[in-house]
Amino acid sequence: MPVTPTYPGVYIEEIPSGVRTITGVATSITAFVGRALRGPENESTTINSFADFERRFGGLWVESTLSYAVRDFFLNGGGQAIIVRLHNGATAAKMRLPTGAADPNDELPLVAANVGSWGNNLSASVDYDTKDTTDTDLFNLTISEKDGAIEKFPNVSVNPDSPRYLPGVLEQRSVLVKVLKDGAGEYIMPDTRPVESTTAVSPLSPPASPPMSPPASPSGGSDGSALGEGQYIGAGMEGAKEGLYALEKADLFNLLCIPPFTSTTDISTTLVSNAAAYCKKRRAMLIVDPRSGWTTKDTAKTQFTDPNTDYVGTRSNYAALFFPRLKQPNPKRDNQVEEFVPCGAVAGVFARTDAQRGVWKAPAGQDARLVGVPQLSVPLTDDENGELNQLGINCLRAFPVVGRLVWGSRTLEGADRLASEWKYISVRRTALFIEESLFRGTQWVVFEPNDEPLWAQIRLNVTAFMHNLFRQGAFQGTTPKEAYLVKCDKETTTQNDINLGIVNILVGFAPLKPAEFVFIKIQQLAGQLEV
Repeated sequence: MPVTPTYPGVYIEEIPSGVRTITGVATSITAFVGRALRGPENESTTINSFADFERRFGGLWVESTLSYAVRDFFLNGGGQAIIVRLHNGATAAKMRLPTGAADPNDELPLVAANVGSWGNNLSASVDYDTKDTTDTDLFNLTISEKDGAIEKFPNVSVNPDSPRYLPGVLEQRSVLVKVLKDGAGEYIMPDTRPVESTTAVSPLSPPASPPMSPPASPSGGSDGSALGEGQYIGAGMEGAKEGLYALEKADLFNLLCIPPFTSTTDISTTLVSNAAAYCKKRRAMLIVDPRSGWTTKDTAKTQFTDPNTDYVGTRSNYAALFFPRLKQPNPKRDNQVEEFVPCGAVAGVFARTDAQRGVWKAPAGQDARLVGVPQLSVPLTDDENGELNQLGINCLRAFPVVGRLVWGSRTLEGADRLASEWKYISVRRTALFIEESLFRGTQWVVFEPNDEPLWAQIRLNVTAFMHNLFRQGAFQGTTPKEAYLVKCDKETTTQNDINLGIVNILVGFAPLKPAEFVFIKIQQLAGQLEV
């Protein structure tokens, strides 16, 4: 800050450099929305491995197409995922711990932390071996899951004034159970502590009256029915941040996967179109699965191009479709080979390519190998691949030696006849990466004085970011001038803009486009004259 001189001598003043480093955002955080065995509902939960998914959401489940997609994502190189668990009529298991009070309804009601039949495998036991055996409000609570976790909560109390009041302790520390609430949202708590359980008696603390009871077991938990469009989108759901829009609770995601409602029921075209529109809003890409009826190349081509029926749901450049489905052994069905959607595996290939080469590299080719995929549901030839590729359908291919590969990198606006500038996935994703990085990296500009000193700082920082990408090989061109431009001055921001509180920053780049077609020209030379 400026120094006001008051005495003769030397003054030291630090001058800010004006450099505010713009950091590139993540490019392959993948959101999965669908059904899972357990876990929080309508929440955006970040996981970093399939082991995390098993702990939080129960792992593979035959009724959950999402679980297999998440498995394939991490198997193919995925690093971070966001899970939104939805359900259709599932209920939470409940149990009641008797207190021995005169009123038989005066019990401690517990409910599983989230809905699903998994809660029926819980049990609760109580003992009185507390820090103060004379305190008749204290008890120790143990929650056990069959073949799973065990949670112990010592010295909890039924006294609302206690710092170890049971509802608060379970709310903060338990992932298995909570205290049941009434219709007004208030905890239902008895006045006396629950009866000590027969299996939890300490020999140092003989049970007092009332007599002991067996451990409590819950019931009533159910998994509900298969999901439908109504669990993802509908009136008021975006405002309530539910269904697909529970992703509003996530700070950032780059890819979106919505596996089918069931193994035989595709998601609706309305849901696909809404998901693509939401991806545009959030600067992300939707990975669209082929429909279950696309069992041949001809069926896929006919239904994709049918002018009377929309079999896909969108032609957005914020979405890409991959065909065919994968054939993999199902460990939940004695390793019988079944068909699975490719969205999770493809998202994993995206993430692996981003980490190895960068978001500007097309996630296709011999490096884009599908791990854990022994077969494809529809084998394709080069000519068949060519028919689908020019329509904007990305093919998954099986080649000798190298195996199963992603062999296409076009958006759903990538049909040749559309001649879109957003034809390629890598171009669209590079633009999204730059947009999101600059959006977050220029927040400091808001409310700054809108004049040349500000514009100079903006040019300095944005140019540094773009030049770093240029050095990494993200753009065409051999010089910065050929590769990108950054402009922010009185030409981009007029006096009228200044009066309106607007500063305009122009950023351009020359994107790398994948070499889809490689021509090798061979000429026979005959009758050459000797010189």
